[in-house]
Amino acid sequence: MELVRWQPFEGLSNINDLFEDAYGRSRHFHTAPTGVWYPPVDILESKDSYLIRAELPGMKKEDFHLELEDGTLTLSGERKFEEPTNGDQYHRVERLAGRFSRSFHVPQAVKHDGIKATYRDGILEVYVPKAEEAKPRQITVSLN
Repeated sequence: MELVRWQPFEGLSNINDLFEDAYGRSRHFHTAPTGVWYPPVDILESKDSYLIRAELPGMKKEDFHLELEDGTLTLSGERKFEEPTNGDQYHRVERLAGRFSRSFHVPQAVKHDGIKATYRDGILEVYVPKAEEAKPRQITVSLN
């Protein structure tokens, strides 16, 4: 007698292929996956600044806006759904399209006029410098 390890979810790894086989691999999507989506964001802090890095692949800088108001930095915009051309048809649509908005609280101890943003290769980087009073400083201890 041979012992066999039971793996109840083993068949789920190819569930997408089974679904496509059942309904035909040539099925087409006629609606765009639009709605609200949230671009992934990383926030880094150094002793001198904060850095907000957002992924906005395939977008032009005209497609999004960056605004600072009342201590809140808001990134918003819209990624348009790309309709196929020349009689082409989608077989799979996984990239999301639609409006997005992300807001971040900006501490009071930053240089609001020093905030800068760059956009390259689908990555938006927002540099937020800390004010001098917010930076850590070394305190010298004297002997009496």
